Amino acid sequence: MGEEIRFITPFEKEYPDRLRNIPDAPSGLYVRGKLPVNKGVSVAVIGARDCSDYGKYVAEHLGAFLGRNRVTVVSGMARGIDGISQWAALEAGGTSIGVLGCGVDICYPAGNRVLFNRLLEQGTIFSEYPPGTPPRAMNFPVRNRIVSGLADAVVVIEARNKSGTLITVDMALEQGKEVFVVPGRVTDRLSDGCNKLIKQGAEILVSPEELLEELQKLKERTEERGGLRGKAGDGKAQERKLQGQVSQERKSDTESDTWLEEQSSEVPPELCDLYHALDFYPQSVEQIVARLPSDISLSQAAIQLIQLCIDKKAVQVSPGYFKGMQ
Repeated sequence: MGEEIRFITPFEKEYPDRLRNIPDAPSGLYVRGKLPVNKGVSVAVIGARDCSDYGKYVAEHLGAFLGRNRVTVVSGMARGIDGISQWAALEAGGTSIGVLGCGVDICYPAGNRVLFNRLLEQGTIFSEYPPGTPPRAMNFPVRNRIVSGLADAVVVIEARNKSGTLITVDMALEQGKEVFVVPGRVTDRLSDGCNKLIKQGAEILVSPEELLEELQKLKERTEERGGLRGKAGDGKAQERKLQGQVSQERKSDTESDTWLEEQSSEVPPELCDLYHALDFYPQSVEQIVARLPSDISLSQAAIQLIQLCIDKKAVQVSPGYFKGMQ
């Protein structure tokens, strides 16, 4: 169960609605397991990998409570707080979403194999990276925007001052999500990051019951506005950043034509038009499709671009932007 790997794009109804409005939304997601229900309530539970016994207790208690109350727990399947809360939700009969910084065919960390298999049966595993992509340090900060993006609110349980957890919090705030923090002792270094967030204005998590009440109020406010919570990002900053690379990465038309002639013989015929539309500077899927001689849907183009990446004929430089291999 859950062995099939699917690829969904924003142009398909199966794509999570919550991700459509976040800055730098993924251009596609690889999926294993069950596709989550868009209308359900979800909470990202994140925190320290080397958590204390107190942090473990809170993660287990909160995860189980959310699972029993049909609230989906979203996290990164990491050891510590992430994996503990996800496992507790599943054990309580609930569901969970694991967002990976590697391919969905790779269990990382390896020690969470039992959780990985349970998510395939009872939950969902997402990644924007193609199957076979190994876990790399640079992948995890990027994937964190998906963790927060899939959730209605984020709960932080134990985090050091310079914890990677705080990256997810920053992304959640950028997306307009509510952040709740479990307070800790002032002498506990694992709670330094949490206490700092509270000082900066984050909501204090007093009890799971109170969190559930806040989630219900949040859901009602969202329904009144007629849409899912989240701040839309126009991607202009990313676009400016990518355009700034043009002078360094773009080659002359002559060099580009020569390179294409040498490489195109190895490209499947059905991908040739798309392949020839690529350049040495990053372009969005929409920009690439506009250069094609024939009509093709954005969804189909995204799938074919991923195939070119797998064949090492293209590279996805950031979510939604592709260029030819040099």
